[in-house]
Amino acid sequence: MKKFILVCVLVIAAIPAYLLLSGTISVTSFAMILNVMAGKGIETPSDEVIENRIQVADGFGLSLYASDLPNARFIAMTANRDLLVSRPHKGEVVMIRANRDDASVGGERVTLLEGLNKPSGIVVAEGWLFVGESDAIGRIVFDETTGTTSGSYERILEGLTGDGNHPYKQIKRGPDGKIYLSQGSTCNVCIEADSRRGTMGRFDLDGKNFEVIATGLRNTMGFDWTPWNGDLYGTDNGRDLLGDDYPPCELNLIQQGKFYGWPYFNGANEADPDFNPDSAPAELVANPVAPVHEFRAHNAPLGMTFIDAEGWPEDFQQSALVALHGSWNRSIPDGYRVVSLHWNDGKIERRDFLAGFELDGDVIGRPVDITQGPDGAVYISDDYAGAIYRMAYGEEQKLLGTAKAEEETPFELQQPTWLTADNTATYKAAGQQLYDKFHCQSCHNPAYARGNMNLTDANQRLQYADVIERLTKPRAPMPVFPLSEADKQALAVWLLDQ
Repeated sequence: MKKFILVCVLVIAAIPAYLLLSGTISVTSFAMILNVMAGKGIETPSDEVIENRIQVADGFGLSLYASDLPNARFIAMTANRDLLVSRPHKGEVVMIRANRDDASVGGERVTLLEGLNKPSGIVVAEGWLFVGESDAIGRIVFDETTGTTSGSYERILEGLTGDGNHPYKQIKRGPDGKIYLSQGSTCNVCIEADSRRGTMGRFDLDGKNFEVIATGLRNTMGFDWTPWNGDLYGTDNGRDLLGDDYPPCELNLIQQGKFYGWPYFNGANEADPDFNPDSAPAELVANPVAPVHEFRAHNAPLGMTFIDAEGWPEDFQQSALVALHGSWNRSIPDGYRVVSLHWNDGKIERRDFLAGFELDGDVIGRPVDITQGPDGAVYISDDYAGAIYRMAYGEEQKLLGTAKAEEETPFELQQPTWLTADNTATYKAAGQQLYDKFHCQSCHNPAYARGNMNLTDANQRLQYADVIERLTKPRAPMPVFPLSEADKQALAVWLLDQ
């Protein structure tokens, strides 16, 4: 608990005061910052919540493949349909075995590796399991058919730096057989002490012959090669603290020897106000490469996968899926979805593929990474809700992701047996005192609180038992308060008996 409080204090101290006063940093923003920095999230939403909130692309079925998997970040599928999941803040790589009886849900979970330093990217190749730790790349012998490791884990590329804002290392195997490595920046905008940060590089399977192939990439955690011509594309997160709508996040066509702008340019090669290109080495900024597609500012595109669209609709034949992790540096949250990008006559069209994780500031998920299985289904990790989702075309699964408002029973607040006409006023007065004592208004002020944080309509959606349950097992960023059972009942009355 002390460690968690310390993290909260450090996070708050790092945020400029003017952002707090201007409203750029919201309650939702705090929760998203804690999610990234400390791996904090929420419990996986119930089937009912998912079914009534999440929207899927036409013709696709959705299932909750795995739940209760906090900080599930990057994923990779084996040839045997076992799903590998990295959990950076847990320091481990977990395998979810394929369920041979029901493809829509995962089977047994096995911890393959533990005690790692913020493991992120995962690659299975040539009988090895490769892992991108924050300060090294390691590997261990791995049998895909049995899902087992053997021998000792060895670090094959050491001396990487894992400090700063973006310590994670994303890796994928390229068509040339090499392992490609993306290293995010240490900062928002700066000149890096380690010239390998903010770049794309590659190396041999034994860790040798590392080389940087592209620079000026602030945080490219998603990249993949087109099936039709082998071009390498990568997502990139634009910088923060220049307002709600600037600069855009990016999709770049990554080519060897090219410079992609950061920290001197934003978006379509617009000069950054803090790092004017006039002060930069001329050879570096002579020909910056502009993005081929722009995402909305602060959407934080992460995982990206080109689709094998066999059996999918025709308009997916040249397409990729991108996970938008969602904003923290915005007064109104944005992102929090998976989009499909469609290449059509030289243009890239964006569509929603899996949406509904954010509604009026209430966030129930943050998509991170995407992979496709041998069966054509796609798997999507969510590090905020600790979940893995599965989407399959033409396959009706357990969750359809479509709201059924016409079937809903109207909400009716049920009065508990412990609440009577004689004690209501006493409970309510005590609840108001507790509400003031613990400064609940600082987070639940209806003037700015959004979604479930706004309690003005709590008596239209929560029962007394729901409030008591949330006070007993609060979700981040809400702390655990020293409350007796009578205190929790009093707060429930204060909130619901309005």
